[in-house]
Amino acid sequence: MELEKLADCLKALGDPTRLKIVALLNVRECCVCELVPIFNISQPAISRHLSRLKSAELVREARRGQWVFYSLNRERLESVGLALTQLPDFSEELRKLAEKGLLVNCE
Repeated sequence: MELEKLADCLKALGDPTRLKIVALLNVRECCVCELVPIFNISQPAISRHLSRLKSAELVREARRGQWVFYSLNRERLESVGLALTQLPDFSEELRKLAEKGLLVNCE
């Protein structure tokens, strides 16, 4: 990977909110509206963070009906040297959202 692209990826990962988003996406793909209650910040702010991760090619998006789901671009993260196994496990936060009925089910 060329130096400029690597620097861009590392800058995108340098923000604690974006790094936590990556850790959450390491558990499962998520929609913006699922991330809002976890971070307690606005939907546009979450969207900006995801846009930054997407521009660095660290996440991918897929539209399903009215929802856009984000997932990790694991190959890109590995090429940057991020050990996904070293990220904190946020399964519990996603489980709490499920209990509150705040996870999107587009099936």
